[in-house]
Amino acid sequence: QVQLVESGGGLVQAGGSLRLSCAASKSGFSINAMGWYRQAPGKQRESVASIATYGLTNYADSVKGRFTISRDNAKNTVYLQMNNLKPEDTAVYYCKLVTTYNAYWGQGTQVTVSS
Repeated sequence: QVQLVESGGGLVQAGGSLRLSCAASKSGFSINAMGWYRQAPGKQRESVASIATYGLTNYADSVKGRFTISRDNAKNTVYLQMNNLKPEDTAVYYCKLVTTYNAYWGQGTQVTVSS
């Protein structure tokens, strides 16, 4: 069983930055993609950004130009650099790891952006 450990959430003022990290607890499996999702109160979980094995990235329109996803394959870790944060970015952010046969989720980390 793979566990994903997230860190880096917190409270920040609008215009500030945060960096989220998500590390997989074990290696030795083939990762197809890693990504970040978020869920705000009363809303459905939505995709924020993803990165495939060879570095191909994809972003939600709402975060393009502000967020950057990256990964360290040797450490099985994915990062989300969030700049120019807005109050509407407030949500619980979840990490997701997709292998050939399974998908795993992290426990979530709270990001709160004050106006």
